[in-house]
Amino acid sequence: MEVKPLNIDDYNEVIQLWKRAGLDHRPKGRDSKAAISQQIKMNPDLFLGAFENEKLIGVMIGSFDGRKGWINRLAVDPMYRGQGIAKHLIEVIELALRKRGARIICTLIEDWNKDSMHLFEKCRYIKHDSIIYFSKRESDEI
Repeated sequence: MEVKPLNIDDYNEVIQLWKRAGLDHRPKGRDSKAAISQQIKMNPDLFLGAFENEKLIGVMIGSFDGRKGWINRLAVDPMYRGQGIAKHLIEVIELALRKRGARIICTLIEDWNKDSMHLFEKCRYIKHDSIIYFSKRESDEI
């Protein structure tokens, strides 16, 4: 397996992987080709793909707000799960975020996604039951 930065030419493969992995896709908002292109331009080293024989089998987007590093949109092709791919992607993105100065690395996981919760607990992340997430969106498409 090889982990390397993705570029906008990988867009369709990323979307298909997210769909296979069961992640929501918001093509008119945060997952539009223009939005993804902007994310890649801002953080080319934090938009990562895992490849097996040139096939995209895992993807993850990292971000850094100057205070905290964030792990977003982690997905592994269901046919390749259980092989340590997600754990390896987390390790790679943590290193990249620490190089940028992140001393706290976080992720948000929906309450139904028990597999992701278990993965992050295995990677020594601490679950905070006392935190409630609020968001304000221009539309449901974002």
